[in-house]
Amino acid sequence: MANFLRQLNGDTADMLDRAWPALVRVASGRRGVGSGIIWDSNGLIITNAHVIRRSKPLIVFGDDTSQSAEVVGVDRRNDLAALRVDAQNLPAIEVGDSQGLRSGQIVMAMGHPWGVTGAVTSGIVVGSGHHLEGMPGGDRELIAVSLHLRPGFSGGPLLDDQGRLVGVNVMMAGPEVGLAIPAHVVEAFIKALGGHKVESRWTFPDPIRESPRA
Repeated sequence: MANFLRQLNGDTADMLDRAWPALVRVASGRRGVGSGIIWDSNGLIITNAHVIRRSKPLIVFGDDTSQSAEVVGVDRRNDLAALRVDAQNLPAIEVGDSQGLRSGQIVMAMGHPWGVTGAVTSGIVVGSGHHLEGMPGGDRELIAVSLHLRPGFSGGPLLDDQGRLVGVNVMMAGPEVGLAIPAHVVEAFIKALGGHKVESRWTFPDPIRESPRA
């Protein structure tokens, strides 16, 4: 058993080491710090729309260097925002198969809750898809996970057991359940940008007010 636990801990640490460099902090006004994900090496960063509170949010990288970003697209219905920084050769996240997720799979969420830089929490997939019973979010496609998301996890990655991105943390649905936007929804959002700024005029319904967001 001891050898198994050591192997498991080692595998988990290796997995997180692969994902850490793609996690960033997003500072946008006086309301704290959210999280973001380096999507590609040429400076595209994904986070939640509700994290963005000014036109030039500050991105803080894992080595504590920082740079102002331009907001290049917002999808308020899915609570997504695309940012771009003037940088090259950034450590991009590896994207996994969010459509292949099954209930019971182990996942991990990364973020910056309550000022703790680079925190990790783990749990299992409860379910995914549209109209998750008893969950906020309307008819959006979401992943429900049995883990603790706290303020500051918003916009951070939800990872599979290989350290690949399967979702973007978005909000709490209760003390034991968090919700994430599936990676394939993010891919569709980026594809829809098509090199141009996109702004959705959709507004959040009551279940997604500030208090339950991660």
